[in-house]
Amino acid sequence: MKKSKNFLATAIALLFAGSLSSFAAATITIHADQPGAKINPAMWGIFFEDINFGADGGLYAELVKNRGFEFPDSLMGWSVNRAQLAKGEVTVRDDAPFNAKNPHYVRVRSEGAALFGLSNEGFRGLGVQAGAAYEFSAQIRGVDGTPVLKVQLYGGDGTLLDSVDLKIFAGDWQKISATLHPKETSTKARLALLLEGKGTVDLDFVSLFPENTWQHRPGGLRADMVQALADLHPGFLRFPGGCIVEGPHLDGRYQWKKTLGPVEERALLFNRWNTEFVHRPTPDYYQSFGLGFLEFFQLCEDIGASPLPILSCGMACQFNSGELCPLDQLQPYIQDALDLIEFANGDTNTVWGAKRAALGHPAPFNLKMLGVGNEQWGEQYFERYAKFAAAIKEKYPDVQLISAAGPDPAGDRFKLAWTKLRELHADIIDEHCYAKPEWFFNNTHRYDRYDRTGPKVFMGEYAAQSVGVVSTKNRNNLECALAEAAYLTGLERNADVVRMASYAPLFANTEAWQWTPDLIWVDSLRVTPTPSYFVQQMFSRNRGDVVLPLEISGAADTNSIYASAVQDEVAGETILKVVNAGAQPCEIIIAIGGGQTSGTAAVTVLAAQNLSAENPAGWPLQVAPQTGAETFRAGGWKHSFAAHSLTVIRMPVK
Repeated sequence: MKKSKNFLATAIALLFAGSLSSFAAATITIHADQPGAKINPAMWGIFFEDINFGADGGLYAELVKNRGFEFPDSLMGWSVNRAQLAKGEVTVRDDAPFNAKNPHYVRVRSEGAALFGLSNEGFRGLGVQAGAAYEFSAQIRGVDGTPVLKVQLYGGDGTLLDSVDLKIFAGDWQKISATLHPKETSTKARLALLLEGKGTVDLDFVSLFPENTWQHRPGGLRADMVQALADLHPGFLRFPGGCIVEGPHLDGRYQWKKTLGPVEERALLFNRWNTEFVHRPTPDYYQSFGLGFLEFFQLCEDIGASPLPILSCGMACQFNSGELCPLDQLQPYIQDALDLIEFANGDTNTVWGAKRAALGHPAPFNLKMLGVGNEQWGEQYFERYAKFAAAIKEKYPDVQLISAAGPDPAGDRFKLAWTKLRELHADIIDEHCYAKPEWFFNNTHRYDRYDRTGPKVFMGEYAAQSVGVVSTKNRNNLECALAEAAYLTGLERNADVVRMASYAPLFANTEAWQWTPDLIWVDSLRVTPTPSYFVQQMFSRNRGDVVLPLEISGAADTNSIYASAVQDEVAGETILKVVNAGAQPCEIIIAIGGGQTSGTAAVTVLAAQNLSAENPAGWPLQVAPQTGAETFRAGGWKHSFAAHSLTVIRMPVK
């Protein structure tokens, strides 16, 4: 965030040149002596799904695609490399494999006349930084001869960035490691494995990781992407999806138990986003599960987020096959849910608590919430949810269950879901909405009318669409971000009903995405937060503990003003959030009713000169918060809210 001592004078004068509104100033009155609903500490969170290459090729820091040669096209991502005059052969085999759960490997035979082997393209290119360390490893078995295996990194322009020679290979599988230090930075590097000399070797589980992973865990997560999540201060992390939880068919659903243990034993699974959109085909999209459930729980712990796993309810994605597990065969699905709670919370003397401890984490993860199904609808879902709820509540009555209201925020399916789930005494209902910015502006009072005694709301997936749902032309622009911010003020004012909210999708690879817009865009080396990212960050970092009622009154044109207020009881501060969606700055008097105020307020503004502004890949950012300070007087003071802006003001209030 940029800082300016003379924030109001510089940010408003330079960024938002233009005369102030000719209307008389309105007044926002905050009733600090009338604290309302308590705000869930986990109110603002994040929703992760392996879409847009969010896991493999994204958060999971592995740089090699199809490292175990397990894709249906076993050499997808690999190319045969040969120097002039080189002769040899690359074959895919599965006899005497390194690991029976991932049986394929390659045999490379060189006749020795010149360098011969294969290279990997990574996930739309390997990203490497000059001088940084990259840990190479592979399972290697010598077959015949005494060739040297050259492990090399080449830049996108063909420059040799570094090379290491490996020699003397055993007749049995052996993990061999080396460290590479590229001399130049490249976003499109490739990894080459070339035999020098006559001979044959078998290769499997070829891997390349940056040494600088998150918390320097070997084989871990991409540090800059995790840092972007930590900087959001999320209250929860929902994982692993999304539609991949359900799978296009039941045998393609996400099964959490298969994501535990050594990564070499985690079987590859087709990613349903591989073929979902004919206009954005991604035939190389599979799940390696290097980012599995233990890693998800560990990530939650690292960034201070409550874990919110979502499990299959025995229904495949209803946008695909909609395949159903018969009700009388549902018990294994229910048992998976019960076992997951034990895995997360159980003592080490329980079966699954012991498994957690054996994986290196004896302390429990303090799981409080669990999702049953992702985005299901209809009677078949309610029947299955009821069976899950009965079994889970009997054994774990304190675990809050998240149930589904379908993919839309209105309509017959949505109304039926609320009716049925209310009858089932559901804890929290997951609502989703992808719509034009107008919908979000028009629905800031949506939850004012909700029943205060029924199930609570999780706005689990929301994002303003600048063009339309599934359009490839959607942009992460300021207009969408401000529409979302206006909507979030309505969620915050109704914190007694709305317990949680998260934007979706979370990550997108700039060259391998299936869905837009997204909260954070990445390429092989850079992370770019969107204006929507900063909206969520400003709400999350200024969550507060209780809602404060407020009123907007006066003669000013306030149709474009949206506001909410909360009290941070620990800091002793009143926090005001205001969206000015109008094209002109707006002067508003801020009055604190029932509280003594004096001193200096911290002011943070997200704004730009036009609504189409967005952050292109990389830096510097075009739309980012600016922070400053403002001296205010007891009894009320006048503040000019910039055009097209979200402003957060923190005021010490006695």
